[in-house]
Amino acid sequence: MAAEEMRHTADAAGLAALISRASEAKSGKKRGLPPVEKWNPPFCGDIDMEIRADGTWFYMGTPIGRLPLVELFSTVLRKDEDGKTYLVTPVEKVGIKVIDAPFIAVEMNVSERDGQQILTFRTNVGDVIEAGKDHPLRFPGHGKDSELKPYLHVRGRLEALVSRAVMYEMIEFGEVLELAGREMFVVRSGGEIFPIMPADELEAASR
Repeated sequence: MAAEEMRHTADAAGLAALISRASEAKSGKKRGLPPVEKWNPPFCGDIDMEIRADGTWFYMGTPIGRLPLVELFSTVLRKDEDGKTYLVTPVEKVGIKVIDAPFIAVEMNVSERDGQQILTFRTNVGDVIEAGKDHPLRFPGHGKDSELKPYLHVRGRLEALVSRAVMYEMIEFGEVLELAGREMFVVRSGGEIFPIMPADELEAASR
């Protein structure tokens, strides 16, 4: 029991130190994000932190209830070529577990600019992203037995899963176009066309 209590105390102290370093990395950059892609700190191991499929952050099995703290951590999040996700500061890199995508797109706004439709999304941690060339939408799941799960590129290798409610709203702005000789159900944003699924599959799914 004493050893377990000591481990929890050490973990709490380590988290407090990580929060402090993350705050320092974010300090003075309220209008931007820390340049985590440019940092190359040593890997300091994994910590017991997890982002669940619904976007909830957990530490040692307990939800992190303070949104400002989650938002702070989200600014020093990075996914590397190895496919793993890390919290990165100038002096350390620690691994965390992500069940699906690290962010959730929870709101969408539709506007028009220069005659082009613009889909703007807000994530659960406050990012505001315009879908387009630099922030594409992808739709890996479709078909009779697959769940449609749209993802929006946020930054680096990080994506946001588009929530189901927002997905249904987005589909309302879809249209059918012929692409590469096949009719596809697509959505447009920022002058880009994002295929969702073949039109015949959509028709079959709607029956």
